[in-house]
Amino acid sequence: MNIILFGPPGAGKGTQAKYLVNKIGGFQISTGDILRDEIKKDTDIGKMIINDMNDGKFVSDEIVNKLIKVLIIDPQKKNKLIFDGYPRSLSQAKDLMSLLAESNQKIDLIFFLNVNKETIIKRVEKRKNIENRSDDDLNTILKRYDTYMKTTRPVLDFFSKNQNFHEIDGTLEIQEITRKMDTFINV
Repeated sequence: MNIILFGPPGAGKGTQAKYLVNKIGGFQISTGDILRDEIKKDTDIGKMIINDMNDGKFVSDEIVNKLIKVLIIDPQKKNKLIFDGYPRSLSQAKDLMSLLAESNQKIDLIFFLNVNKETIIKRVEKRKNIENRSDDDLNTILKRYDTYMKTTRPVLDFFSKNQNFHEIDGTLEIQEITRKMDTFINV
């Protein structure tokens, strides 16, 4: 089973992805984690990524798709992928569908955790105190939220036509969001 989790920064995608990984024995594909790993390794790609992230921009589709492709074609991960915040653009969505088709896979479920800006601010401030993530600067998050809402709208429109697309109120408590997602998962 392959699942996509959408939602703005701070929506709880990572928390729900970890739950789904345990539930279905899958692999979390978090572009945020992959990009932060490149930054830690201090690669040339990592340096380009940090500049984009600090400016509140998304990393280029070319870079993200190159890093994601390696994971999608991994035979051990086949049909066990939990996409956490990917795809973020229409181009990434189309590339994802092509990559999955090439490896004889499909998306089984799509969840959109819809969260307002006020909730995001509260969650990010709390997460910053707990996890001390470098990308949790409030101004950066607000830029990323606005960019997300603008850039991801076409992606949501693209996927919302699928019968396996489900919008969930992301302002609910973690356990309630999990319970709502569970109603759609037949494992």
